[in-house]
Amino acid sequence: MRRDDFEKEVILAPKGKPQTKRPSKAEQRAETMEQILDTAEQLFSKHGFYGVTLKDVAKRVGVHHTLLNYYFDDKKTLFDAVFARRAVVTIEKRTKALDDYEKAAAGKPTVEGALHAFLDTDLDLYIQGGEGWKNYGAFGAQASNSPEGAEFMDKYFDPVVLRLIEILKKALPDAAEEDIFWGYHFVTGALMLTLARTGRIDKLSHGLCHSNDYEAVKQRMARFMAAGFREICEQRKAERKG
Repeated sequence: MRRDDFEKEVILAPKGKPQTKRPSKAEQRAETMEQILDTAEQLFSKHGFYGVTLKDVAKRVGVHHTLLNYYFDDKKTLFDAVFARRAVVTIEKRTKALDDYEKAAAGKPTVEGALHAFLDTDLDLYIQGGEGWKNYGAFGAQASNSPEGAEFMDKYFDPVVLRLIEILKKALPDAAEEDIFWGYHFVTGALMLTLARTGRIDKLSHGLCHSNDYEAVKQRMARFMAAGFREICEQRKAERKG
């Protein structure tokens, strides 16, 4: 089957429904690509890198699997494309939020302020972005726990994470550098668990808390983590003096 035939599978309207304007080939390709990425994102978010094949994605989209081979060399290339699509959005927003916060802090940043800029900006995307962004959050949580996903985390997210670390060092000038990195490690672990939406907190709390309640997370996470940062750093500082 030719490439044009593949694209018609996705974009042609059902018989009996007239089209007022036929989309251009560029628009058709863009629409096809969005459907592929949305579908792959959802499948990867549930089954991880190894639990999904290109054929699985093609079947869910409703096209022949060779169309995916036309757009993507292999599954890793598709995984990268899914990762990159929304990563650029959250990275740009968080970097700006951190820059704006540091400027507003006028040389006196706080741990809680830096964490609010980093975490709340990201959580707002999941609150306001609908199911697609929630799928991406779960996708990221899956990815962060696999070697392939960790590779892409390094590739895309290291700059904004190191920007946060830079501000935290200014907020905690007497802290040991390794304590700040451990603190971030605990923060990102809690964030990934939250984004995974496992439903465990729903069961543990007998419905008092909900995995989808990112507003509740936003109200608590930065403050909770800031207290942990301060406690660890103060304790280690006292130990060094002793």
